[in-house]
Amino acid sequence: MRQLLFLGLACVMASPLVHARAIPDPAQRHAPGNEALQKPIAQAGYSVGVNYQLQCAGCHLGNGMGAPANDTPRMAGFVGNFLKVPGGREFLVRVPGMSQSALDNAQLADLLNWLMRADGMAGKSTPADYQPYSAEEVAALRAKTMLNLPGTRAELIKQMRAQGIAIEDGMNN
Repeated sequence: MRQLLFLGLACVMASPLVHARAIPDPAQRHAPGNEALQKPIAQAGYSVGVNYQLQCAGCHLGNGMGAPANDTPRMAGFVGNFLKVPGGREFLVRVPGMSQSALDNAQLADLLNWLMRADGMAGKSTPADYQPYSAEEVAALRAKTMLNLPGTRAELIKQMRAQGIAIEDGMNN
């Protein structure tokens, strides 16, 4: 056993140190064509659809169907229902993925309005009297942290049920 331990230690000591480099080389240069620093998302000028892919699709998926196994509700055909209950409009801005996104307030307002379009993610769930979000409204709502996402969402779902809204978000509510 002692010989095996000695042999293992000898192998480790003999292996090249280049494989163990943990500190980046300070002389390393950017790859050609990639010398400029990356622009922040808020300054990149991406379309609303690209912003959805970058900010939302990782959890809600590209088609908005969500992933209940990861506690991510479906938005497609459902998300507009939040605008039908008191506090729902605010909730959509204050969801951590929205309020803490890298988008500026105008971009976030555009994204929310894009989601609520009749031909968008919300589909027919958007109320007929929908008023678009403004950058100013988003700024004011974003400044208020939501401390209890599950509890806030559960209360809004309860209000939807009281109005007879079918809860079809893929979650076990």
